[in-house]
Amino acid sequence: MKAASILEELQHETKASIILAADPCYGACDIPCVTYIKQVAIDAIIQVGHTLIPSMNIPKDLPVYFVNAQSNHMVDDIINKSFAYLDGKKIGVLTTAQHLHVLPHVSTLLKENGFQPIISNGDSRISDEGQILGCNFSSAEHIKDQVDSFLFIGSGVFHPIGIHLSTQKPVIIADPYTQQVKKQGLDKIIHTILKQRSAAIALAKQAQIFGILIGLKPGQQRMQTAIELNQILENHQRRPILIAAETITPAGLQSFSEIDCFVSTACPRIAIDDYIIYEKPIITPVELMVAFEKITWESYLFDTFH
Repeated sequence: MKAASILEELQHETKASIILAADPCYGACDIPCVTYIKQVAIDAIIQVGHTLIPSMNIPKDLPVYFVNAQSNHMVDDIINKSFAYLDGKKIGVLTTAQHLHVLPHVSTLLKENGFQPIISNGDSRISDEGQILGCNFSSAEHIKDQVDSFLFIGSGVFHPIGIHLSTQKPVIIADPYTQQVKKQGLDKIIHTILKQRSAAIALAKQAQIFGILIGLKPGQQRMQTAIELNQILENHQRRPILIAAETITPAGLQSFSEIDCFVSTACPRIAIDDYIIYEKPIITPVELMVAFEKITWESYLFDTFH
């Protein structure tokens, strides 16, 4: 929405030729390296809206600048509202890239009101304390035994659901955009998602031909996982087919009519968020492990990158 003004300022300051990438960008994991290096001969990439994933494999000869788009929404009112919903006094504080800059202030507000905020580093996929990604909840997992509940600053329910499934602790959502605090209703949403995932696993058990999807985006490549899943399927007398794609879409998979079920080793949210728009069942590596009894349903978690 702000592309024109951003490009105008960059061109004014650098005198460079700027090309706007029109392909969708799903996160810090998503930089258009190969296509743009070879076909457009660019000198650098500027990725606006996310922070660097430290462990991501970025070509060393290509400068990539991650420019976080910080939210300018005020958080004081919504944080004050959240106090009545928090369980216990030891509160894990988590957020996404857009609100990282407010965490010190949120921590101060919690302390002033008798709470003990706990903010943790994640693993090598996480750049900042207290940050979570849609594919990584390690900042929550590292402190799950130290906190009574989690306060998530941000919008939507996917991240809070991931926090809850990863830690089994209550999660309170403080949404700076709607100025609403949400605690009730998560259980119902989680139940609906798990019911959907259980149905997908049941279909996978009956499938004979599997398409193992390999994401080509630099931060979504899990070739080793794909190879391991390939072996599991062969061991169970199923036929696996490895399929590579930069962007995975329902339209892109429609032509594979012989495949009964897809397993996505790319972004975990493809199978969870977009399941309903795919004609064939699409599951995560974790769900394939459940289907073939490598792990139990009781130990089910969202698929994550670590």
